[in-house]
Amino acid sequence: MHTNYYKIDPFNPDIAVLTEAAAMLRQGQLVAFPTETVYGLGANGLNVQAVKAIFQAKGRPSDNPLILHIDAVGKIYTLAASVPANALALAERYWPGPLTMVVERQPLVPDAVTAGLDTVAIRLPSSLVARELIRLAGVPVAAPSANTSGRPSPTTAQAVLSDLDGKIAAVIDAGPCEIGVESTVVDCTTPVPTLLRPGGITYEMLVEVLGEVEIDPTLSGAQVTPKSPGMKYTHYAPLAPLFLVEAEPIVATAILKRELDQALATGKTVGVIVSAELAGSLPPEVIAYVYGQRDDTAAIAANLYTALRSFDNMAVDIIYAEGISEQGLGLAVMNRLRKAAGYRIIRL
Repeated sequence: MHTNYYKIDPFNPDIAVLTEAAAMLRQGQLVAFPTETVYGLGANGLNVQAVKAIFQAKGRPSDNPLILHIDAVGKIYTLAASVPANALALAERYWPGPLTMVVERQPLVPDAVTAGLDTVAIRLPSSLVARELIRLAGVPVAAPSANTSGRPSPTTAQAVLSDLDGKIAAVIDAGPCEIGVESTVVDCTTPVPTLLRPGGITYEMLVEVLGEVEIDPTLSGAQVTPKSPGMKYTHYAPLAPLFLVEAEPIVATAILKRELDQALATGKTVGVIVSAELAGSLPPEVIAYVYGQRDDTAAIAANLYTALRSFDNMAVDIIYAEGISEQGLGLAVMNRLRKAAGYRIIRL
């Protein structure tokens, strides 16, 4: 399959290009498109065969539910059987934006989207390109991240093509994504709203609106039926094994020095993802990616997936990553790093 490539202005998109891509979606084809979080792999969310094609292109497990993207707040009522007051409060504050809400679904939503659950995840992105594409398509767009399942999510069109070129109908390139990690997912069907996946809307921002928010046990490693993408499987992983160092900065520096010295002594080619504060203390032999100042969690989030993908063409044998504070977007960053590292986590 030939993958069409369209380069457009994120703030003044070519409507003719979006109209052509929207027609592809209506016809059941797959189109990768930018959002403010990451690039999504879009399909007509009401077309079962098109939705199944997402899973095939990505190699994604079928029990991993998808998010339906809409272009206006009122469209939630076409997909949700009921919209709780807490969901309305969140929508009023944070839609359009990087927030996904889980609500009870209407019967028209296919099981292929929800993995057979009675709930559906819905999001209204703030990206102008995404909203215009969805509006022109005239259907809710099912869209996980536009990458091979398990790999780091794409924040550029080039990263999409590296995974999916020849597997999808088109990719729309509107430059790098602003936030760099996926949307926050909140289950609004529980007595107390539950954070299922941390993302662009922080836990602290949710509490500002809701007063009380529970954190799903899967974020601490519990294994349950997933209500949201990113809850069950290893995700975001680079090609080389990743070890995450979780410790206070002074201790992390000592742990990394020990681990790097041991790896280098055995002849390994070593990559590291670290803060600017720690970068100066690294051995000269390692390949380093500096993802920002420790306290600038927004910058670290924006650079995270680029950092994880950066070593794929460098033939490194092992990668170490420095953990950061879980305040603000740091919670989303650490969630992704733990998923990418799997069991390979070094703690005190």
